[in-house]
Amino acid sequence: MHDAQAPSTDSQQPPSDSDSGHVARRGRPVGNRLEKRGELLTAAIEVIAQEGYAGTSMRKVASHAGCTTGAVTYYFANKEEMITAAAQSLFDEFDNLLKPNQEQVDVRAMIEQWLNLTQANDSARWLALFQMLAHARHEPVFADVIQKRYSRFRQDLAVILAKGQTQGIIRKDVPSDLLADQLSALSDGWMMMLPIEPERFEPKRSKALMDAVITLISPSR
Repeated sequence: MHDAQAPSTDSQQPPSDSDSGHVARRGRPVGNRLEKRGELLTAAIEVIAQEGYAGTSMRKVASHAGCTTGAVTYYFANKEEMITAAAQSLFDEFDNLLKPNQEQVDVRAMIEQWLNLTQANDSARWLALFQMLAHARHEPVFADVIQKRYSRFRQDLAVILAKGQTQGIIRKDVPSDLLADQLSALSDGWMMMLPIEPERFEPKRSKALMDAVITLISPSR
């Protein structure tokens, strides 16, 4: 009798993808994997904004991105993983707003960047974020992701505001963590109303909003 030939390990396990940290699920996609993943996250955000959380599927995201469902499953094991990654990408954008203030605090420039971000993109990202927040009430794991990222953002903002207080450009009579919470709440309100009342964020009024915030957080004269 002849020994049965051992099956090739290559046929048993898909090749690993060291760049993305994922295991290839349906064959490697062609092209830049990081760029393609970003395109799929953008498509996911737009689908969530249009269809809501419940109406979003990997198939719809694939169709919106102009690729196969298999290409989506290469990067995301399931819908929950895909939407969690989309939420993480949105918070990455928020975190990037704080980076220029790590050395020299410039709250006005930070607010201007935030307003430019809201105006430079359509309302899909904000609509998608609110869909995610609403869903987080019913999904503890997803809620934990949102809570941790939002908490980290507020903490980083509080550190920046505390530095501004030592530099004498931010009022000291209110703790920096409370100021960070207030500024975050203002931003949330603006994001919520942007898709509904875009006229509120025309350039002239955006500047007035920014001036009002600076007045609120500046030391009294």
